[in-house]
Amino acid sequence: MTPTAASAGASGRAPLLGIGQVLARLQPEFPELTPSKLRFLEERGLVTPARTAAGYRKFAEADVERITIVLSLQRDQYLPLKVIREHLDAIDRGETPALPGATSAAVHLGGARRLSRRELVEAAGATQQLLDDAIAVSLLAPAEVYGDDALTLLRSLVALRSVGIEPRHLRGVRVAAEREAALIERAITPERRADPAGKARSGERARELAGELETVHELALRAAVARLSH
Repeated sequence: MTPTAASAGASGRAPLLGIGQVLARLQPEFPELTPSKLRFLEERGLVTPARTAAGYRKFAEADVERITIVLSLQRDQYLPLKVIREHLDAIDRGETPALPGATSAAVHLGGARRLSRRELVEAAGATQQLLDDAIAVSLLAPAEVYGDDALTLLRSLVALRSVGIEPRHLRGVRVAAEREAALIERAITPERRADPAGKARSGERARELAGELETVHELALRAAVARLSH
């Protein structure tokens, strides 16, 4: 037993973990996690590991849980780190904030929902035909298993169909999304070329830009709808 583990056991506290141990714990669920991503999360203020006298990072169980929340919210809700950090900061202050797109961070600790086609249709209150129509115009990709994003989309399509708006009417939405994704790719290409190993940074930058474009789209649509009542 190492001195650190021995002292931890004697005090009743869990031993601190090195980067390799954290990766071994979390990579089965988050295979994209790397040492550089852990360092990036630290740089962005999402986690604050302890340091040994030699400068090595050491993570407590609370740090591992925090990293799990961050990675879950990134994967399952596609949230930028800025939003996640603000949410965690509010929790640290003793608040119970609502998170955009979720009821609480705890929802995501159990992992993303996995639904078969039949389960997806039933949960959304949809029909197999509506799901097929959504796939036909590439609003959804064909798959055997779907997650929460697909459920949210299909529920919206159910509501839209009730007023006569069909998936085929929404081809322009998909085209616009692909065009905006191309804009984001063009914007982050210089960063990728400057730091080919910085996948975590470029990925986070892409998510941040997607959030900004989503805000622009929402406000533009809201303004256009407001004009309908004039």
